[in-house]
Amino acid sequence: QVQLVESGGGLVQPGDSLRLSCAGSGRDFSGDVMGWFRQPPGKERQFVAAISGSGTTIRYDRSIKSRFTISRDNARNTVYLQMNGLKTEDTAVYYCVVPSSSTSVIIESTDAIKYWGEGTLVTVSS
Repeated sequence: QVQLVESGGGLVQPGDSLRLSCAGSGRDFSGDVMGWFRQPPGKERQFVAAISGSGTTIRYDRSIKSRFTISRDNARNTVYLQMNGLKTEDTAVYYCVVPSSSTSVIIESTDAIKYWGEGTLVTVSS
């Protein structure tokens, strides 16, 4: 059974940092693109970042503006999202994803996602 389990969410203040982790199980994800989506309150799920299996190709949503860094550790079957300079508008449930395509970090919509994690809540508030 394939699972993606996120951790690391929580309540932080504006300007703080958080690191999200997503541990995959049930198969080897080293050949797969992995990424993150988020869903702010009352809004649709939106793309955040994606990383190729080798880690050499990365794509971010423009709204992130270099504040976030995605990385992976294939030995641990894990992908990370380092979030710095958090803003109130970053408040959302963050989902770890694996898209159906294993070759492209361009993820146009939620329809392209094969596996979803359960999500971890990040709340940025003063």
